[in-house]
Amino acid sequence: MANFQKLTSRAEDYSKWYNELVVKADLAEQSAVRGCMVIKPYGYAIWETIQAELDRRFKEQGVKNAYFPLLIPKSFLSREAEHVEGFAKECAVVTHHRLMNDPEGKGVVVDPNARLEEELIIRPTSETIIWSTYKNWISSYRDLPILCNQWCNVMRWEMRTRLFLRTAEFLWQEGHTAHATKEEAENYAKTMLDVYADFAENVMAIPVVKGVKSPNERFAGALNTYCIEAMMQDGKALQAGTSHFLGQNFAKSFDVQFLSKENKYEYVWATSWGVSTRLMGALIMTHSDDNGLVLPPALAPIQVVFVPIFKTQEQLDALLAKMNPILDNPKKAGIRIKVDISDKATPGFKFAGYELKGVPVRLAMGGRDLENGTIEIARRDTLTKETIALEGIEQVILNLLQEIQKNCYQKALAYRIANTRECNSYEEFKEEIKKGGFLLCHWDGTPETEEKIKDETKATIRCIPLEALPGYKEEPGFCMVTGKPSAKRVVFAISY
Repeated sequence: MANFQKLTSRAEDYSKWYNELVVKADLAEQSAVRGCMVIKPYGYAIWETIQAELDRRFKEQGVKNAYFPLLIPKSFLSREAEHVEGFAKECAVVTHHRLMNDPEGKGVVVDPNARLEEELIIRPTSETIIWSTYKNWISSYRDLPILCNQWCNVMRWEMRTRLFLRTAEFLWQEGHTAHATKEEAENYAKTMLDVYADFAENVMAIPVVKGVKSPNERFAGALNTYCIEAMMQDGKALQAGTSHFLGQNFAKSFDVQFLSKENKYEYVWATSWGVSTRLMGALIMTHSDDNGLVLPPALAPIQVVFVPIFKTQEQLDALLAKMNPILDNPKKAGIRIKVDISDKATPGFKFAGYELKGVPVRLAMGGRDLENGTIEIARRDTLTKETIALEGIEQVILNLLQEIQKNCYQKALAYRIANTRECNSYEEFKEEIKKGGFLLCHWDGTPETEEKIKDETKATIRCIPLEALPGYKEEPGFCMVTGKPSAKRVVFAISY
């Protein structure tokens, strides 16, 4: 019963609304382990669909899945200085390999005689362990390219956590590729960014800005980091995916060379790219409302729910006899349909529950509908409903799911457009950034100016756009802080 209590409104407290919704919609909950979450079956079903959709797209690009160890020798991280510096403060370290009974009878303690010769790091990311492996796989240009991905968990010791958005342990995929040339590697990094953008927009219904990170915001050890940035309903930015051109840094650190067609030894060129369960947070904060989740049909674990309204078993049998054959074809077409025949809750209670969980389409039929050949159909995205003729309902359902998917995207895009604006002076910027949204501003390209803006306003450069945003021209100008020349505007925002 508690799960269907009214949510705190977004206008009242956006953060509290988000935290309540994640729990009440049965997506996830805090675990007994500090900073770690339990992803509940309904939430994991969404993640499984995200996995399946992305995995199919990866394989279309020639990627194969593999698995690499959870534990990384500390010495591996020491080989790439910039990389280790970027993750050093977030690493969890395994120092011993055995427990023992406490001699004083107080449970178990670490056996002091079981200290590891070399500490092991629980992976914060896997570049080092993977490139130590690639050294064994690569000797000639004939071995290239290697296009590997792994679905796994990682750990980054976060002090302030929030379900899905920032937890100490989270799930993700990390792709790691090896190439013979710089051009091939950099092009592949951009290709995977396009894969992420296509997935975000066409499956998650989230409009994104494709761009490249500033040097201050790059992945530790990368020469270039490409990203997709999304705007949440509170006007904050969320990084929804990254793809890194790593150059030859890791190949040189682990001495991964190949014999080229010209019979010369050369270092391999690398990329890595990944998205995580943070996408679940993006999904929630892009589409949902004060009544609960709003899920684009492509990701909804239940796309259509049918709730028969009955008092007796005879009435239920009659309703099912009518509807089951009608729903069979959409089911066979892959539509995820649930028929709720439970008698443990009233129809109104069920409606509230499915609304909270974001089920895109709800069908309801009672005895009078059965007599009249009608059915009630409700859509979650607009909270509208109507009673229509039962004839042709199969096509109505299919059309409605497509319409809801499109509407989720268009609504999010309209919000982003309405909250994106140009800013030309630093004084104006300081006031405008308080209102949220994306600010398109000129920047002189220096890390010093970038740091100054971040220190004084908490805003960061989310990306240098790879293409002009709709309605805006790419043109040179002058930095809003220093007045120095600027080639193009960049996207500033407060971010998660």
